[in-house]
Amino acid sequence: MVLFGFVAAIVLGGGGSARANFTFGEPTNLGPVVNSSAVDQTLNITADGLSLYLSSDRPGGHGSLDLYVATRESTDDDWGPPVNLGPTVNTPSLEGHGCISADGLTLYFCSNRPGGFGSYDLWVTTRATKAENWCTPVNLGPTVNSSTYAMESSISPDGLTLWFESPRPGGLGGGDVWMTTRPTISDPWGPPVNLGPPVNSAFDDGDPSISDDGRILFFTSGRPGGYGNYDLWVSTRKTTDDQWGTPVNLGGSVNQTYNELGANISADGRTLYFNSNRAGGYGSYDLWQAPIIPVVDFNRDGAVNLRDFSRLARYWKQNQPVVDIGPTPLGDGRIDYRDLAVFAEYFRLGGRPFPASNPNPADGSTGISTTAFLSWTAGDGAESHEVYFGTTYPLPLVSTETDTTYAPPLMAKNTTYYWRIDEVNSKGKTTGQTWSFVTETGGTR
Repeated sequence: MVLFGFVAAIVLGGGGSARANFTFGEPTNLGPVVNSSAVDQTLNITADGLSLYLSSDRPGGHGSLDLYVATRESTDDDWGPPVNLGPTVNTPSLEGHGCISADGLTLYFCSNRPGGFGSYDLWVTTRATKAENWCTPVNLGPTVNSSTYAMESSISPDGLTLWFESPRPGGLGGGDVWMTTRPTISDPWGPPVNLGPPVNSAFDDGDPSISDDGRILFFTSGRPGGYGNYDLWVSTRKTTDDQWGTPVNLGGSVNQTYNELGANISADGRTLYFNSNRAGGYGSYDLWQAPIIPVVDFNRDGAVNLRDFSRLARYWKQNQPVVDIGPTPLGDGRIDYRDLAVFAEYFRLGGRPFPASNPNPADGSTGISTTAFLSWTAGDGAESHEVYFGTTYPLPLVSTETDTTYAPPLMAKNTTYYWRIDEVNSKGKTTGQTWSFVTETGGTR
């Protein structure tokens, strides 16, 4: 199990009380069965976790970009080969950014096919049962669509709220995240409302993806403070009636110097899917996934033990945000068996060591000397430390240390370096968080 990645220090809106944090494990590529040598992107997973909708321009399609679906028998199985949705949905035009409803019977997507109102419009297709074919798509109409573009949508589980990206007038700059609602699924969609700051900015903001409980919004942004041209960010709120909180960058484990786009969280809150043109893929853009792991080290002492359990037990049947870890990742406002089950899952590591911590240079630091040493605090139970270090992914294993320091070769100036410490003992290995730093400026050596 990949244990710890970037710690998202989530502070929710509507009062600003800190809730249970979560981490991202090391991202992994979905592999050559799902990905191809072409563009594979904008994925959306069904509520049961058994179907994965994606866009691809791989050979055998009907247009420049088509909608496909990959399926699996259970969440423990591998994904099967993506299947084209066929000529009823796909056309010689572009079809992409599919968004599936919670019941799996309604699919929203964008297309520049004839009959729209802008460069790209939102369309919808339905089916009576999962065993039947998709019906002829219908344009969402001029209230939702405009003379610009509308794309990259995300539908709420009740089907009454649709988030999407558009640069239409009334925004803050570039693409913005907008929201349209309707009283019932039989009613037409109302006029879109801009989410405003702090979600939207003067830069491109889009690719919205809402969590199953409506309290976590993942999106793509080109705003400052990221790692690449476009990064994945997250905003949260305490309840669906509260305002969205200040967005947080997902950090150097998920985001890199490439483009990370189209985040989609699984309904169980345990996996973040996204697409990227990062190194290590099979095509120009690939689909990736990263585990979402709750932080159960409540007292932040570097170990998960009975002290943490006692803190959870102290607030039994109460609402204590810092230990509200179930359901993953943000809890439900009550400490009960759901939180106990999540805690028990991570309480024991089968004798494996706990992750390394306290990186030096600190994660995200700049101006680091090209002759700097790396150091860290060993995880409890670690007997040796595997050092992964480099400028590109996947990071190479460069050394195995018994001490908690490593002296890299002379580094280049004005360069971003990534590193990770995997803790090892006789019971196994615990994969660590990926950290990064930027060396001092002044040209190259």
